[in-house]
Amino acid sequence: MALFDLLGRSWALGIIWQLANGAMTFRQVQESCENISPTILNRRIKELVACGLLERSDQGYQLTKTGEALFRHLKPLGAWSLQWADKLLVLEAAEPLNNET
Repeated sequence: MALFDLLGRSWALGIIWQLANGAMTFRQVQESCENISPTILNRRIKELVACGLLERSDQGYQLTKTGEALFRHLKPLGAWSLQWADKLLVLEAAEPLNNET
């Protein structure tokens, strides 16, 4: 359950998701995460480093081997969430029609 606690914290998954494509500087992560506040980003990075999911490199921050393994498990969830979001849009579009009767 500790993993779910960590991943449930604001921006933790977003940071992991962004770093799945390779190393990024602090500023690049901040920009790619819709300008997350530097305080929150710093806190999350420290937590993810302490848990062995991220590490600092010459290019910035990057996923560790453990972080990469976690992302491989999360990637199908990301694909599922896109399908789910599409279904929600269809349901929301149809909802006004159902309320008119």
